[in-house]
Amino acid sequence: MSVARRTPALLTALLAAAWLAGCSSHVDRLAGVRQQFFRGDLTAARAEIVRLREKPKRDEDVLLLDQAIVELFDGQPRQAERLLRTVRDRFDHLEQKDVVESAKAMLTDDTRLAYSGEDHERILIRAMLALSNLMGDGGDAEAYSLQIAAKQRELIDRAGGFEEHPELESLQVALGPYLRATLQEERQTNPDEVVRNRAMVVSWQPDFRDGQVDLARAESAPLCPPGQGVVHIIAMVGAGPIREERSEIPTQAAMLIADRILSALAKQNVPPTLAPIRVPVVVRRVNRIQHLKVAVDDRPAGETATLVDVGRLAEAHFESRRAEILGRAVARRALKKGIIYGVKEGTGAHAAPVLDFALNVLGVAWEAAEAPDTRCWGLLPDRIQVLRLELPAGQRSLQLTPGDQAGKFGFPALTEIEVEDGRSSYVLVNFPDSHLVGKVLKTGWDEPIRIAGDAE
Repeated sequence: MSVARRTPALLTALLAAAWLAGCSSHVDRLAGVRQQFFRGDLTAARAEIVRLREKPKRDEDVLLLDQAIVELFDGQPRQAERLLRTVRDRFDHLEQKDVVESAKAMLTDDTRLAYSGEDHERILIRAMLALSNLMGDGGDAEAYSLQIAAKQRELIDRAGGFEEHPELESLQVALGPYLRATLQEERQTNPDEVVRNRAMVVSWQPDFRDGQVDLARAESAPLCPPGQGVVHIIAMVGAGPIREERSEIPTQAAMLIADRILSALAKQNVPPTLAPIRVPVVVRRVNRIQHLKVAVDDRPAGETATLVDVGRLAEAHFESRRAEILGRAVARRALKKGIIYGVKEGTGAHAAPVLDFALNVLGVAWEAAEAPDTRCWGLLPDRIQVLRLELPAGQRSLQLTPGDQAGKFGFPALTEIEVEDGRSSYVLVNFPDSHLVGKVLKTGWDEPIRIAGDAE
């Protein structure tokens, strides 16, 4: 078959590749879920996630992550743990690159890749597993807490270590050693381990308000005085980071100049870089809420303090991979231009102005169809905060109220908790903004597991 007769087939193949690339973004698909969740309608948020999962667009795993958050704060910690484990194992498997899939993505865009999670998501899956288990039977919470630091260290080493990315050293997730210390503190079997983990928290997060106080207590005092118990409040505060698209204008301009130079020097011209080079970026949301003000039996008892800055963690880990993401986008453009150039060479397009123009239009359309990969875990908090309270044993009422620089605002959450003599209890809440979303979870939450819309 002659080159000229092959031209329609080549054009058809390129048009198909362009059509495959341009789909609605994950952020668009999940907008309804986020709105429903943040206004506190967990039933509607769950139903929307289940509906989206019936028509997945390579976003099944991130939908399961968001469903896990919905289940957790709807009082289903065991269900949340099961969903999180499913995605954790899937992400671990997907870290092994698929060469064929990667090649397809170079012809379309990165939304064609199976999503293996952003680095901060892979770390925080372990954190949420620890918290979900803690709100259940707590038997595996310490094991999950060990996985947090192990995974983060693995990802940092893969990115070049602290030598190449020193900013990541100050963003080590201290929730793991914090939880281990609180669990070991109650058991009182190995005081040295409590001190070691408290010291690790101080080393990793020197700005954590309560770090030095916790360390000093571990070195010199028991869990709490006789007749008292400890209540640990763990708060998800603020709406967390998401991935949005951004146009790399300087890179686009540089490629446009380069392809114009190439077109002037070569036998064939290449499609001009008119379509913006769009890449995903991690974006932090603006949050009014800064902490929770806690009252016990109507008396002020303290404010929660940030232990994990999820937003900063996401930004820093993204920045460590920004060059790789942009490099893939540029390489994809170069490959597409090369393919169009090859088709022109094979068809003698320089001598056929109509065909040359058609191939240029197709090339521009192919590039314009690229969609940045905005898949992300959209229901994470902006910060994980904690507060440790030593309280007299007995039934106590807790009031948790959003706070900012001016003081209290929004709507308080009220709950009762039984403080046990010499024992620790845990309370987990989610305040994305001015009000509680979901339920106030307490240690040993034992509502029956939900199976509707669950993963296989």
